[in-house]
Amino acid sequence: MSSKKTVFVGLSGGVDSSVTAALLKEQGHHVVGVHMKNWAQDLPGFECPWREDLADAKRVAVQLGIDFELLDFQDEYKEKVVYYLIDGYKQGLTPNPDIMCNQEIKFKLFYDIAKSKGADAIATGHYARTTTDGQLLRGIDDNKDQSYFLYRMQSRVVAQSFMPLGAMTKPEVRAKARTLGLVTAKKKESMGICFVGKVPIKDFLQQFVDTQPGPIIDQKGAEIGSHDGALFYTIGQRHGLNVGGGLPYYVAGKDMERNVVFVTTDLDDERLWSSRIRLTSEHWINDVPRGGVMYEVRTRHRAPLLKGIYDPSSHSLMLQSQVRALTPGQSTVIYDAERVVGGGIVVG
Repeated sequence: MSSKKTVFVGLSGGVDSSVTAALLKEQGHHVVGVHMKNWAQDLPGFECPWREDLADAKRVAVQLGIDFELLDFQDEYKEKVVYYLIDGYKQGLTPNPDIMCNQEIKFKLFYDIAKSKGADAIATGHYARTTTDGQLLRGIDDNKDQSYFLYRMQSRVVAQSFMPLGAMTKPEVRAKARTLGLVTAKKKESMGICFVGKVPIKDFLQQFVDTQPGPIIDQKGAEIGSHDGALFYTIGQRHGLNVGGGLPYYVAGKDMERNVVFVTTDLDDERLWSSRIRLTSEHWINDVPRGGVMYEVRTRHRAPLLKGIYDPSSHSLMLQSQVRALTPGQSTVIYDAERVVGGGIVVG
């Protein structure tokens, strides 16, 4: 994608997408800034930051002298991402809404609309790299690499997507924003749920699901406390159990039908460790991984890369070493050196 193109850039109102738009304009592309309004609902005690983000996106577009559009995806987002999150937790899973947002909104809905409006390509502020033949590569900054969240992209979309920040570090991006005098240069990164800002997941879920307290049972079978609802707890979780005294407890399992949370103080408890990962809803960007070949595997964002062999017949990964707190509903991503092969959702 070396020739000059019409590029629709997802302008979130943050520094990363702002610098992305600036870099593409410097390269001579016709850049259109697009803000995706995905969520605008305030929750008790928490104000959704969408107004501030929209205002910052507009300011950046004015600073850069680029066209600006607002796309309202609230209905689609609620159906494809929010309900996915809620339904997953109801089943006792720990889904990743950022991955589903990328699959359904940014690199499907946004991509399709941009193409229908005459875009040659789209661009986002992700720390990953793309190639013109549809290969997705890890970002060069290991601390910021976001390829884990992008493994469900289609190859044809990868080939028509710009991610210039994949070749930069976060300090370099901040420095570029300061040099350009962008209004977002010092803006802090948003944390928490991708679409609700700083709202803790438990506070968010309590607005949509009814839960009942239930027992917390230790590795000896003794009831040592109670919880607010089994769906709130994740395998390996240590904090928020409210069972005091002695060694720390870790969530080792859940029984959703009985509304029971199982915990252990034993870090060597076999329920906390896995060497085999069963996958469902697999997605491969280009080719299915070859059986018997050693790949690198990541079980969560920024987790250490592990060595593993994929077995197509059982849709499983066999790891060379064990991984702690493998979480059903989360994604496992497979890499061939710096290339993202694809991945799937962890089966409990």
